[in-house]
Amino acid sequence: MKWEENVRKVVPYVAGEQPNKPDMIKLNTNECPYPPAPGVRELAAGMDCDALRLYPDSNTTLLVDALAEYYGVKPGQVFVGVGSDDVLAMAFMTFFNSDRPILFPDVTYSFYDVWAELYRIPYRICALDEDWHIRPEDYRQPNGGVIFPNPNAPTGLPESLDTVEEIIQANQDVVVIVDEAYVDFGGVSALPLLEKYENLLVVQTFSKSRAMAGLRIGFCIGNERLIRYLNDVKFSFNSYTMNYPAQMLGVEAVRDDAYFKAVTAKVVDTRERVKKELAQLGFTFPDSRANFIFASHRTVPAETIFRALREADIYVRYWNKPRISNSLRITIGTDEQMDRLLGFLKEFLAENQ
Repeated sequence: MKWEENVRKVVPYVAGEQPNKPDMIKLNTNECPYPPAPGVRELAAGMDCDALRLYPDSNTTLLVDALAEYYGVKPGQVFVGVGSDDVLAMAFMTFFNSDRPILFPDVTYSFYDVWAELYRIPYRICALDEDWHIRPEDYRQPNGGVIFPNPNAPTGLPESLDTVEEIIQANQDVVVIVDEAYVDFGGVSALPLLEKYENLLVVQTFSKSRAMAGLRIGFCIGNERLIRYLNDVKFSFNSYTMNYPAQMLGVEAVRDDAYFKAVTAKVVDTRERVKKELAQLGFTFPDSRANFIFASHRTVPAETIFRALREADIYVRYWNKPRISNSLRITIGTDEQMDRLLGFLKEFLAENQ
């Protein structure tokens, strides 16, 4: 068709399956296995629905102020979006506009190349080393920007703050984005580096550690000038990006710090226990500091295990891609969910090795 010549064609990001079956175990999209903070539930139950007839605060003032207070920064340093994916997409559109390629790891969040293709941004991937770590020297080449997760996904491995700073220091003429979606489970945040580097943007999310994936809340913190540029793009795109319930419930989530820390500690405790039990079953994996484990079995192919788990209504994530086609990303669920997973694996592996 003639009109198709002017269609922007991209290969879209493929999210993990979202099945809805009774008694299933869903460990494929890194959601929190526990409910949001009690204050979130209470406010949601008593929310004034009459307010829904009005446009929400386009500046998300209450949520921005709550985040600024929690992280000890100025409100002008905080940008809020509809999930960290929205924040990252806005950042790609805002900051990655040179003719030079942006840089990111070869094994990483698979939305990065999708956004680059969508916005016609040239990019170059930098291979992780054999132990799944970033090589800082790869990021000393000419580029139009840098982005990487810390801890990484899907490996779960964190990089030290020294490594992060080495990359930022070598790239002060471009924007460096550190995607910290999983930092609350044991990573080290780059936020302390904001005072030293005006080109640093740190992105986080409510979807994992704050148990609010369904509301889609993400944010970033950076130099006030960076945030102004982001807001200029946002307001050129859609003034009312975040709805009223998300703004109000997000504030409640930030306020309950004790619950937030208790939930992340519980996930970490379960993760460390499951690591030991997976190792006993013959799995190997990087030492994850996220809310998932990236595991390979010594003798049974990952795809075989993935299909067997799926037939048993236990969902994990599998990619048939170079370097990671023999690994499964297993989200940390409740202790009961992980016990069912481990019980199935123990029985299945005993019959298939």
